[in-house]
Amino acid sequence: MIDPMPFKYEILSTIVLLALVIALNSLSKRAIRRFGKTSAIDMNSRKVIFYLSNLLFYLLAFIGISLIWGVDFKDFSVFISSILAILGVGFVAQWSILSNLTASVILFFNHPLRLGDRIRVMDKDFDWTGKVEDISGFYLFMRTDDGKRITIPTNLVIQKGIEILQEEKTDTDQDISKE
Repeated sequence: MIDPMPFKYEILSTIVLLALVIALNSLSKRAIRRFGKTSAIDMNSRKVIFYLSNLLFYLLAFIGISLIWGVDFKDFSVFISSILAILGVGFVAQWSILSNLTASVILFFNHPLRLGDRIRVMDKDFDWTGKVEDISGFYLFMRTDDGKRITIPTNLVIQKGIEILQEEKTDTDQDISKE
C-alpha cells in the first residue's frame, strides 16, 4: 500500500521550524524595540537592526529547511562555502558598506553616543563640533556649531575618538537653577 503522505515528517518539521523562527523573530523585535526605547534610540536606527535580525532568522530558517528536506550536509556545506566565497569577494570590493553597517550596529548597542548629544570628533585635520541629529545605517548626521549640516560615515565615528560634551546652559536654565 502506498503511503498517502510520504513526507509527513518533513512537513511537520518544517511547520515547527517556521513557527519557532517566527516566534523568535517576534521576540527579538520586541527586545530590540524595548532596548531602543529605553536607550532613546531613533526609529531609523532601530530599522537597521530589524533588517539584520530578519536576515539572520531567514538564513537560519533556510538552512534548517534545507537540512530537514534531505539536502546532504556535505553538499550543503559546499554550496554555503561557495556562496560565502562570492559574498566575500563582493564585500571586499564594497568594504566600506560592510564596515558602515557593522559600525551602525555597534553604535546602536554599545556606544554612549545618542541623538541630541553635543559631540566633538577628535580629528587632527577637521574641527567637527556640534549636535547629533540622526544616525542611519551608513551615516551620522550632525549640525556643527557654525550651522553646517555634515554627514560622517559611521565607521569613522567608531575609528575616531568622540568626546561627548556637556550641553551649554542657556540663561533661562541658569535662572531656573538659581531658584
